[in-house]
Amino acid sequence: MESPAAPAVPRPTAPSRPDLPITTTPPVKRERRWSVVALCVVLAVVCALGAAAAVTSAGDRSKVVAIARDVPVGQKLTAADLTTAEVSSDSAIDPVPAGDKPALIGKRAAVELRKGGLLTASQVAAGTGLGDDKQQVGVQVKRGQAPAGSLTPGDKVLAVTTPAQGEESGKDAETTPSTIDAVVVSVSRPDATGTVVVNLAVATTDGPQLATRSAAGRIALVREPRSN
Repeated sequence: MESPAAPAVPRPTAPSRPDLPITTTPPVKRERRWSVVALCVVLAVVCALGAAAAVTSAGDRSKVVAIARDVPVGQKLTAADLTTAEVSSDSAIDPVPAGDKPALIGKRAAVELRKGGLLTASQVAAGTGLGDDKQQVGVQVKRGQAPAGSLTPGDKVLAVTTPAQGEESGKDAETTPSTIDAVVVSVSRPDATGTVVVNLAVATTDGPQLATRSAAGRIALVREPRSN
């Protein structure tokens, strides 16, 4: 006797997947930002030009004489007073070339020199020993008693004796003022009132007289014509 057939077991069905929407629109392309690209190119060009200019400037420099420490006016320069520095060739000032440094030793500072500055020819007296063979007298000159800003070391001047107080209208007033020949050794910077101290080299017979008149404030300076 045949055994009855086993009932068929239904197969599990897979869960249905949701249908994905089908689009026919093509993907949106990102727009290129050409302005940003252009800016990057410009910046790269500027940087390249700046680097080239820096290299050119660094190569177009020259060595000049600089001041290593403060030097008072009238003092002789020593090797320790001077050093060298590099500056651009198109500098607005005209400093002394470094090769001329040995020739400056022994010359006098025509003005007060400050550490860190560049040395120019006008800041150094022409001679190596200006006035060393003569007497030197420091004359305090107020504003109006000397040419303003035009006296330099080596200038020949007349130290004119001005009348004392009350002599202008007196019987003893000098018709021809007394003068002393002198040479400018150095000139200080003017103070707040415009007063300067001018160191003058004079003959050994004139030093005491000039010092006495200067102490009384009776000296005015007249610059002689400069030879070309």
